Amino acid sequence: MKRFSGVFTVFLCLIFSFAAFSQAADSKLREDKKQELAKQPPVVVQTAIGELKLPSPFSTEVVANVSKVVPWPEGKMPKAPEGFKVTKFAGDLQHPRWTYIAPNNDIFVAESNDSGESANQITLLRDTNKDGKPDERHVFLKDLNQPFGMLVLGDYFYVANVDALKRFPYKKGQNSIEVKGETIVSLPAGGYNHHWTRNIITNKEGSKIYITVGSSSNVGEYGMDLEERRANILEVNPDGSGERVYASGIRNPVGIDWNPVTGELWAAVNERDNLGNELVPDYITSVKEGAFYGWPYSYYGQIKDPRWYHAPHEDMVQKALVPDVPLASHSASLGLEFYEGDQFPEKYKNGAFVGQHGSWNRADLAGYKVVFVPFKDGKPQQPEDFLTGFIAESSGSEVYGRPVAVTTLPDGSLLVNDDDGNVIWRVSTE
Repeated sequence: MKRFSGVFTVFLCLIFSFAAFSQAADSKLREDKKQELAKQPPVVVQTAIGELKLPSPFSTEVVANVSKVVPWPEGKMPKAPEGFKVTKFAGDLQHPRWTYIAPNNDIFVAESNDSGESANQITLLRDTNKDGKPDERHVFLKDLNQPFGMLVLGDYFYVANVDALKRFPYKKGQNSIEVKGETIVSLPAGGYNHHWTRNIITNKEGSKIYITVGSSSNVGEYGMDLEERRANILEVNPDGSGERVYASGIRNPVGIDWNPVTGELWAAVNERDNLGNELVPDYITSVKEGAFYGWPYSYYGQIKDPRWYHAPHEDMVQKALVPDVPLASHSASLGLEFYEGDQFPEKYKNGAFVGQHGSWNRADLAGYKVVFVPFKDGKPQQPEDFLTGFIAESSGSEVYGRPVAVTTLPDGSLLVNDDDGNVIWRVSTE
């Protein structure tokens, strides 16, 4: 009987071990498996802007190339296309990660960073004399927890901290908030690669709030039980009730905005790492309600992630959607703003600006710029560079800054947050 009990115990342990293994990616594939995968032919997928040819996993080396931020040389600043000029809008900020323009045109800046390095405050800027530089500056909210997304809705100012959506009583034009506010949604925090940013946006009616929550891992290697309510865009009512998953399988959605022509929700998304230099491309995409975008089991539709060979989740892979607009792999495409201003030339109207924070795991630096995606009749076209010059020309790893948020001012000029440079740039027409 004891022998039977011992065998049964071992059997149960094997079952539970397999169950746990099947719910986590194998992030340490054997070298012979990687070599076998590298020999596979490229895969071509159809995106909204044309065919995309993706190399096989591990056909290029997995490398680390972490950038170093150095001061801008005297007289040097980011480069915009001909007909535009770049000026410094605000400086001496503490890692200005995100900017939000309130309905009354007040400018709110989330000064936020990785845990332990974050100022954890929101600064209010006002340009009352319309000269392109703020002449008022106030600490609007402090003692937050890695704040990112901000929103004025009704009589409340909403802040998306890393671990909670909070709201504070708010009156238009006030210079600061001293009350603690209330937590209306608790959010999962912690995990891989600093996926701490929580962005928020409301719909046209103001009846819903959408919250981005990135994954806690690269590809589910610590177990999918840690990914509950993550790699999603959540939808809640303004009081925090009625939470549901609006869309899933989106590894790290950050920038979100509404397509002004079609009314669709769009998101800028960071894809996964450690498959090679050219995998997997970041993207911006329309976000379909109830849709699944592949993470962690596949990418760009039905291309299976090899680290889930033991538990391929075929049912999930088969329903994964191909994102609309591929961008550079590892470019950390974070910012997203549809341009509805009137200052820029007509080609920019209703197109999308994307802030690319820049790579850390690509042989040659990728990103570190703002790209523009033209839209025609609400449909995306090929991306093009818009604001460049952040990478130092004399080095393979030195940069002058890292653009993140892209935000349109009421006068139609564009603000670009350079968080590591502690500055916000303004792009306007000459």
